[in-house]
Order: sequence, then structure tokens, then C-alpha cells
Amino acid sequence: MENQVLTPHVYWAQRHRELYLRVELSDVQNPAISITENVLHFKAQGHGAKGDNVYEFHLEFLELVKPEPIYKLTQRQVNITVQKKVSQWWERLTKQEKRPLFLAPDFDRWLDESDAEMELRAKEEERLNKLRLESEGSPEKSFYDTFHTVADMMYFCQMLAVVETINAAIGVTSSPLLPSLIQLLGRNFILFIVIGTMEEMQNKAVVFFVFYLWSIVEIFRYPFYMLTCVDMDWKVVTWLRYTVWIPVYPLGCLAEAVSVIQSIPIFNETGRFSFTLPYPVKIKVRFSFFLQIYLIMIFLGLYINFRHLYKQRRRRYGQKKKKVT
Repeated sequence: MENQVLTPHVYWAQRHRELYLRVELSDVQNPAISITENVLHFKAQGHGAKGDNVYEFHLEFLELVKPEPIYKLTQRQVNITVQKKVSQWWERLTKQEKRPLFLAPDFDRWLDESDAEMELRAKEEERLNKLRLESEGSPEKSFYDTFHTVADMMYFCQMLAVVETINAAIGVTSSPLLPSLIQLLGRNFILFIVIGTMEEMQNKAVVFFVFYLWSIVEIFRYPFYMLTCVDMDWKVVTWLRYTVWIPVYPLGCLAEAVSVIQSIPIFNETGRFSFTLPYPVKIKVRFSFFLQIYLIMIFLGLYINFRHLYKQRRRRYGQKKKKVT
């Protein structure tokens, strides 16, 4: 006798930009949730109306959605958020006109179209008020809106930094390749992945300190290089170039580590960049696992680069041995 497919109770609601689904399953771990060809696939072991079993369902959406569902597990249910590709109000959830028996409206979150429009307008007004306060010089802007203020410039500068690593690789400069490559990959990982892909990270104060500490070293390093190109040696600039990194570089690595630690629960909650290994293993690998490994690599890179910079400074300012007469 074939096993009967069990479906959980699913409740749904919508806004103009999002769909909300609440799956009535408790004690769920490592659910398989995906969207392919505009169909939501759900399968998980949990405790539902038919006891502790494997439950699954499939829903083909009425209109196009983005294929990256975000879900959050609680002890009593699974909450799934799906982004609509086009901001609009749907007359129903599924492409088929007849509603599936396991699907029902979520009256705890239900709004009709006019109420949803009012909520949308209220959020837009709140956003505009925030922008207005920031433009008037809110004292918190420096810390909490750094990313939105200078992100484009940081992206541009970090992409240009590739040239420095290429120059070291092909011998245009005498700098060793490894320290340059470590700094390039590390900063790009923090900027483009940890901060750039997670909106929840972009308003955190640590972003200000990461960007500030990255920049303060370059403020003295690149003027030193430019002066060297025209055979000029300004002693103050030279001293700053070989000295400022001593406190700033470890602080920068510490700020990067704090940003990674703060991002771990966010990546766990959203499931972004996590994946499930294929059959027969079927183990979910969370992206936070790689972030924890990267934390170790941050301080390994700090040791390598600190050692390199220390050798440079000793060559520049090392004491000459006195001849014994």
C-alpha cells in the first residue's frame, strides 16, 4: 500500500509586494522549501494534524514571484515570506481557481486591498520622514546610514583595488602577492556578501567603523605612493604610512569580525546562501558555518599582513648596527 501524502494546514495573507504563508507544523527542523517554475515546494518532518510525520504541499502562484523564499522556524509553525515580482494586489493566491482544501486565509494578518494601500502609504511616509530627518543632519546618520551614503563609492574603490593585486601578480610592483590578495578578498567578502546582500546589516553602526578603518590607512598610503612616483619624500607622510597601520589594521580586522558575528543570526534566520546536499545525504548546510570558518581566517590574515607590514617598517626605520672599532 502506498504511503498517503500528508498536507499541513497552510494560512496565507498578502501585501502589494509580499505573500505570507503560515504552515501549522510544530517542532520542524531543516525543512525543504524552494520555488521552481513559480511553484512553491514544501516538505518537512514535524508534528501536525496527523501526528509526527512527513508533510508536504505544492502551490503554483497566480502571478510571478521571486524564486528566493525566506522562512523562519518557531516552535509551533513555519512562517514563509515570498516576494512578488510585480507590486500588485492578487485576487487569489494560486493559479487554479479552486482553493486547495489545506489552504485558508490568515485572518491574523489579513487586510483587504484598501487597508493594504493605507499601510503601504504609511510605510512610505515613514521612509520619507526618515530621509528628511537625515537630510537635516540627524546626529545618528553617521553611524546608522553610512552604507547608503557611501556604498557606491566603496564598491567602486574595492573593484579598483583589484588592479593593485594584479600589479603585484605580474611584477609591475615589488609588493608580495599574498598580503595584497588576502586584503582584497577579505574586504570584498565583507562588503559584497556580509553587508551588501543583507539589508538588515546595512543600518548597523559597525558598518561605519569598518569603512572608516579601511579608509584611514589608505589616506596616507596612496599619497605616499604618489610622492614616491615623483621622487619626493615627505618625512611626515612617510612616517604616517609606516606607522598608522599599527593600531588601525588590527582594529579594522576586529570591526570585520564584529560584522561577521552580527550577520550570523541574520543569515540563519533568512536561510540565504544556505543549501541542502543532494540525496542520499540531504543535510542542510547553513551559510553561517562558512562565516564561522571565515572568522578564524580573519585573524590568520591579520597575522600574515601584520608580519609583512612590520618587516616593511623595520626595513625603513630599523636601527643600523654600529661598527665595533
